[in-house]
Amino acid sequence: MPFLIGGQPVGWVPPKIAMALAGMPDVICAADSVTLTDPAALPGIARLLSERGLYRWRGEAFDVRATPNGPALTRIDRGALPSFGIQATGVHVNGLVQRDGTPHIWVARRARDKQLDPGKLDHIVAGGVSSGYGLMETLIKEAGEEAEIPPELAAHAVHAGVIGYTMERPEGLRRDCLHCYDLALPDDFTPKPSDGEVEAFELWPMRRVFEAVRDTGDFKFNVNLVLIDLFIRQGLIAGQEADSLRVGLRNEAH
Repeated sequence: MPFLIGGQPVGWVPPKIAMALAGMPDVICAADSVTLTDPAALPGIARLLSERGLYRWRGEAFDVRATPNGPALTRIDRGALPSFGIQATGVHVNGLVQRDGTPHIWVARRARDKQLDPGKLDHIVAGGVSSGYGLMETLIKEAGEEAEIPPELAAHAVHAGVIGYTMERPEGLRRDCLHCYDLALPDDFTPKPSDGEVEAFELWPMRRVFEAVRDTGDFKFNVNLVLIDLFIRQGLIAGQEADSLRVGLRNEAH
């Protein structure tokens, strides 16, 4: 059902969350919607539901907005976002290298103990935008934490577009707005895992990455979208297929 703050729709809650919210102060449960009357109550409610075992507490606050560029209405823990169907914003970086005249991409292997998509292939840098952070601030922070990319190098990342999607996952309803960046890296630079999120980095020819996305499910579920966008821009997907994919990716972003 729609989840509203005041009169503004901000998410979607499944029956188990709606039932858990019923009877709480500052919550109105109607037949077709759930409304929070006091935005300031949401962080405490989210913590309470986490303590009841409805989702994992992450200890990282995200802003809650009615629209991607609208004002922050309140905050909620990252672990609660899918359970409330609240849209999150993230950054994904294509780490690009030209080697022997051939385009390559740095590919990360996610740690095997990750709760979400353990062992899957990933971008060199990707992360959610926490409350109080901007896009480039997040990119530079995540680049240093995940791959030991110096700030002065990460700052050269170029914004390449925005992709949005809505997808039901085991953890709930994912509604993400992904800001895509291209970062040209020197041929002699090697990223290093530093925060336990990544098991290893490998430099792949772009064609090999393209074939893995096309033929396998080896990449993390949302990384594929950002890579497909890159392949369109690089001409690996062209013609009517590219036009159809481009329209789908951009429409979801809105």
